Amino acid sequence: MKPNLRKLIPGLLFAFFFSLTGIMEPFPSYAAPLNDTSYSPAAAVPRELKVIPGGQTIGVKVKSAGVLVVGHHSIEVAEGSKISPGEVSGLVPGDLMTAINGVKLDDVSKVAKLVEHAGKTDKPLTILFKRAGKVHTAKLKPAYDRNDNVWRMGLYIRDSAAGVGTLTFYAPEHGVYGALGHVITDMNTGTPIVVGSGHIVQSSVTSISKSQDGDPGEKRASFLRESQVLGSVESNTDFGIFGKMSRNPEHSLYKEPIPVAMSHEVKEGPAQILTVVDGQRVEKFDVEIIHVARQRSPETKGMVLRITDPRLIEKTGGIVQGMSGSPIVQDGRLIGAVTHVFVNDPKSGYGCFIEWMLRDSGVTPSGNDLTLKLKAV
Repeated sequence: MKPNLRKLIPGLLFAFFFSLTGIMEPFPSYAAPLNDTSYSPAAAVPRELKVIPGGQTIGVKVKSAGVLVVGHHSIEVAEGSKISPGEVSGLVPGDLMTAINGVKLDDVSKVAKLVEHAGKTDKPLTILFKRAGKVHTAKLKPAYDRNDNVWRMGLYIRDSAAGVGTLTFYAPEHGVYGALGHVITDMNTGTPIVVGSGHIVQSSVTSISKSQDGDPGEKRASFLRESQVLGSVESNTDFGIFGKMSRNPEHSLYKEPIPVAMSHEVKEGPAQILTVVDGQRVEKFDVEIIHVARQRSPETKGMVLRITDPRLIEKTGGIVQGMSGSPIVQDGRLIGAVTHVFVNDPKSGYGCFIEWMLRDSGVTPSGNDLTLKLKAV
């Protein structure tokens, strides 16, 4: 059965104030075609490199490197008169405010006091913000909300997020990990979250909403031992989240590292994914790699896989949100991670190559200098 490629969403259940984030519309693939004979294998991953596959469900908590604008709202300043100072200032959803009046915004709680002071002194706020990677400045004069008796910016903002996903690998020689397999974006703006700080903790799957055609399911999970941090969150890239980790987490199926496969070594045929469908127990499930893209450079959609294991189909209906990052193992080697589910055919989805995740984690260099070795300190 050929998978329906028209719609897909990330296999990650990621909550922003208990809301679901997901890509519900199609987006283009930039993978090189299979018959492109000009392709030459990337040399970014040494053949001897080994890592420990994950599969554990993890809780993720991140704070952005600033305060994100997620919308405008109007303030009633007089009877029949409303205004949004934020909209007037030119700030738009997706802008990341990094400082107000020279004060670094490392916590959203700082904003209210700065806004109140500006309102009472009748002075505009000078806001430093980032948009599309460039730094800009805006002037915003707060308005007095006659209903709530407070000074407001006329903006919806937030600086943190929490959710669940799956650990892809732990690299003990380097003290780093990779998870999720795709970027975390804000659910309202679609903007990638610029990580200021964050950490991952243990998580336990409590129940599963099964996937059906047109309606992808999800893992429901709770955070455990939140005071016992498994690792830090240092970066959020197109290939997942990455950070430092000092030991192999509990419930791993592998106690020792296994080899990784470079992208050109991945082939169509049988494979297995590692994931949790009940509690914290990591299990292996059979899949079929039905398409492999030959990529000259990092791209997110490296392969198409199809769930073939009747146990997983019975339990989940296919790929569900929360499986994002589940390791894919073929012929005893780690080849990639599950990233997306096809909405109209949830037994199928996309995976990314482990080669690109290792590069973004710092385990392998981005160029061809294979002698470079990075370690977390």
